[in-house]
Amino acid sequence: MRGAVVCVARVASTSALSALAATAFAADVDAGRSTSPPRDSADWPMHGRTPDEQRFSPLAQIDVSNAGELGLAWYFDLDTSRGQEATPLVIDGVMYVTSAWSRVFALDAKTGKELWRYDPQVPGEWAINACCDVVNRGLAAWEGKLFLGTLDGRLVALEAATGKVLWEVLTIDPGKPYTITGAPRVIKGKVIIGNGGAELGVRGYVSAYDADTGRLAWRFYTVPGAPGARDGAASDEVLERLARPTWAGRWWELGGGGTVWDAMAFDPELDLLYVGVGNGSPWNHQIRSQGRGDNLFLASIVALRPDTGQYVWHFQTTPGETWDFTATQHMILADLEIEGRLRKVLMQAPKNGFFYVLDRATGELISGAAFAPVNWAYGLDARGRPIENPAARYARTGRPWVNRPGPAGAHNWYPMSFDPASGLVFIPVQDMPSLYVHDRHFTPKMHAWRTGIDPLPLDVELDDASRALLDAEPRGALLAWDPVRQRAAWRVEHASVANGGTLATAGGLVFQGTSDGYFRAFAIADGAQLWSYDVQDAILGGPVSYEIDGVQYVAAVAGLGGTTPLVSGRLFTERPRARHGRVLAFRLGGMEKLPPLEPLERRKLDVSGAEAEGSVLEGARLYNAFCLTCHGTGAHSGPTMPDLRRSPAILDAKTFEAIVLGGALAPRGMASFRGSLDAAQLEALRAYLLFEAIEPDRQRRMPGLRPDRASRNRRRRHHRRTTLPRARCASPCTPFRGAPPAARSLGRRSAAVDHRASSCRPPR
Repeated sequence: MRGAVVCVARVASTSALSALAATAFAADVDAGRSTSPPRDSADWPMHGRTPDEQRFSPLAQIDVSNAGELGLAWYFDLDTSRGQEATPLVIDGVMYVTSAWSRVFALDAKTGKELWRYDPQVPGEWAINACCDVVNRGLAAWEGKLFLGTLDGRLVALEAATGKVLWEVLTIDPGKPYTITGAPRVIKGKVIIGNGGAELGVRGYVSAYDADTGRLAWRFYTVPGAPGARDGAASDEVLERLARPTWAGRWWELGGGGTVWDAMAFDPELDLLYVGVGNGSPWNHQIRSQGRGDNLFLASIVALRPDTGQYVWHFQTTPGETWDFTATQHMILADLEIEGRLRKVLMQAPKNGFFYVLDRATGELISGAAFAPVNWAYGLDARGRPIENPAARYARTGRPWVNRPGPAGAHNWYPMSFDPASGLVFIPVQDMPSLYVHDRHFTPKMHAWRTGIDPLPLDVELDDASRALLDAEPRGALLAWDPVRQRAAWRVEHASVANGGTLATAGGLVFQGTSDGYFRAFAIADGAQLWSYDVQDAILGGPVSYEIDGVQYVAAVAGLGGTTPLVSGRLFTERPRARHGRVLAFRLGGMEKLPPLEPLERRKLDVSGAEAEGSVLEGARLYNAFCLTCHGTGAHSGPTMPDLRRSPAILDAKTFEAIVLGGALAPRGMASFRGSLDAAQLEALRAYLLFEAIEPDRQRRMPGLRPDRASRNRRRRHHRRTTLPRARCASPCTPFRGAPPAARSLGRRSAAVDHRASSCRPPR
């Protein structure tokens, strides 16, 4: 790959972060004078354990010689089946963990006994604003307080001893579809929190609140607003000076994006807060900014002064991003010896597939290299700017493009970890290419993702190589990466994608949960798997390690959810899973057992007598625009969401209307789509779901059109076509009139809807 490695360092030795973080900031979390624990602490008091976010535990009772003796010490069942992405905190023998819907649990970290719980009562209908499930990634702790960001945009301070609410503040405009799923950080007495919502048309920012009072201290917007309008924020001057000249068109009317929804890190010596900035809104650069400009500070790492929010420097990973390539992925701070010099570095492996090593004092690129397969760029130039493949700019070329990686990224939010002894970074990587087709008829719609990507592309011509990328099964792996040499040290393949965050320990181990329901331990030296345990569900968030009464524990939260398991549900439905989320803690010689799983049920719906007065093709487009991100491609949902192909609600028009337009299930997270869909569109949507219910067990890999191998071989042109059963539904623009006998062969013949029988197109 041309230009794949830039400024590669030649010396491989590493060291831990500066001694200042180990001494001057070594006070206890409850002492109130600092934000960092001792580096040899037995607790896990911060999201990344230390402000450098290394996710390294100095505990070594569990090591390569005895990891195989690990057993379950205790487990605690959570109260929801929705996705679990939290990293627990452990302070003075108490574990504090968040669950879906922003709920908080305090547990005895030795036994798993519940001490208290707090439910912020997030309205169920707010789930419609959550791009990527109703998850929460954790808490922050400081001076006897816990800080929680809620899905509906509140920042809540709790008394750590009791769960009592101390103060609460709304951090968003409640009239806009913002959410909070990320963990706050506390730095120098200020609670730092961002938000999400770029898929639905918001403008990103990060805020700091006084930890004692909840008063807003400062706010930094990541993209400029309307011309001539100032925010009275810390970002005003730098947005006018640096950012606004990099935008074009009327982006502010579309939101702009740039949400700070996850990654942060802090260097106490440099007094710098680092925040990762997300994707554009819409994704499509042509629609968002007329295809012009770098669009600062999208897809950037931005360094700020934590006292004031003052801008210091930025580094943009993907200028003019148009593929949902965020820079919100986990950042790690470390001191590395590079070319004979000890360098203070920031490391990130964002969605775009390149691993960056930056000078964290200046933002200067030290080195960069592709850590995963990449086809949208040939490499990086000396400044770290991608050397783009022109074909990847799908809106500019007007041609479809299969991008590698796709919007799920080569590495998403799943936390990395760093081992100071070996100098390796452990990355949950994945390979999921995706099709991008410019939406020439884009119009922002309420409650629909505003990507600027055609939700149901027709007559798409792809070459053999591109089609092969889409045909390939998505892959995931644990990658041990040498950031000095910018190359892989070892790699362990996993069964699928969406594998969990990692934890490195002084015992020479790296722990990771996988989406197939196992918790695993690998040797840092060579990647050999030393232990695994069937936890009955995916572990997505980062594991933690702590010590109580001389015993080391390793703990994690299990519960499948988040974007990929929702959108690509068919990848995660082949085995039974636990019915609810679960916290699990392990120790050497642990003897606890999990209860047996219930059998996997797959009820097929009888649609032989069902009718719907709507176009299947129009319904497919509406489904992809409004429903896919929760209920899955081809209506094949993951195990945490209702499978609409098997739901009796689609058989009856009145029942379906009561749910989708009437909001009958709003308290459970299914908000009303009234104002987004009318009665005729609702019938088209129901017709499409009835069509998908004919053969609910067939496999669908991509939204829109997806050929199977047999039908590809029959075609001479490279059209991605599919076949609708002709017996009683001869055109995709006709109503649904029951399942024809020919439908039994649909799973072998096709994967979406036919566009050959008719030239009609659904209204946009």
